[in-house]
Amino acid sequence: MKKTKKVISTLCILALSIAALTGCSSKKGSDKVYRIGVSQYTTHDALDSAYKGFVDGLAEAGYKDGENIEIDFQNAQGEPSNCSTIASKLVNDNPDLILAIATPTAESLANLTQDIPIIVTAVTDPAEAGIVATNEAPGGNVTGTSDLNPVKEQMELLRQLVPSAKKVAILYCSSEANSKLQANLAADAATLYGLETIEATVSNTNDIEQVVQSLVGKVDAIYAPTDNIIASGMATVSMIATSNNIPIICAEPSMVKNGGLATYGLNYYNLGKQTAAMAVKILTGESKPADMPIEYLNNVDLIINEDIANTLGIIIPDDLREKMNK
Repeated sequence: MKKTKKVISTLCILALSIAALTGCSSKKGSDKVYRIGVSQYTTHDALDSAYKGFVDGLAEAGYKDGENIEIDFQNAQGEPSNCSTIASKLVNDNPDLILAIATPTAESLANLTQDIPIIVTAVTDPAEAGIVATNEAPGGNVTGTSDLNPVKEQMELLRQLVPSAKKVAILYCSSEANSKLQANLAADAATLYGLETIEATVSNTNDIEQVVQSLVGKVDAIYAPTDNIIASGMATVSMIATSNNIPIICAEPSMVKNGGLATYGLNYYNLGKQTAAMAVKILTGESKPADMPIEYLNNVDLIINEDIANTLGIIIPDDLREKMNK
């Protein structure tokens, strides 16, 4: 009997010990600090806003940098070679998740790892860029949000604000795959409104001044898609174009802020927050990138730079003013 009691006592102690260890293990798991690498292609308002929205979205979901997540932010400063270097660093660090902001960084990262979850934002068409199988079913380790903008509506906006326009230059960087996609969409949309288009491409920011100057006297307006190089050099584009009475219809709000005439554009801060919501599902194990379709923002804002409109002598129609004030 004594021996039996001793065995039972030993088993009880063992069970309590296992339970205690299990509890400690569980507590340790709940205290996990997730590591998130970030690669942003360059510095301009749209991409900066997307990153801020991402960080704020994570914080609202209970994931705060310096507490239960560690963010390693890297900026390629618009240099493709830096994208590759940063991608190698982040992949070698083996974080729990990587955020790629803009197409060039997404392409570099997707080429280096098929294991680490990658979430992208400000990538117009991930499938076209070759980083997912399809936007509806990514099928690999990459998913995220698209900044595909309403190109047709933007071209219609050009027609409303500049009804006398006949020839439009589509200004973009030839090395950005998603910019080329938007340029094609813009050319198709322009045809619907009886507009002739010409392509005006740059390789880097150093080309902008010369290329825009070459358009003077040849076009009645410029259309600029969500192109990182053009967005970074928007002040230069506007300086030349506006002084030569050439209005610029842009694809996103920060480009209007920096000298464009108008856009129907996405809110990149909200896009970043939407990306954060997807990231949380990946971190918690609720979903995997392969099963998460690329997401889009449903709402766009009408933004018109009234100072530029006044400089160009453009009268804003009443119906557009009503949309601006909503």
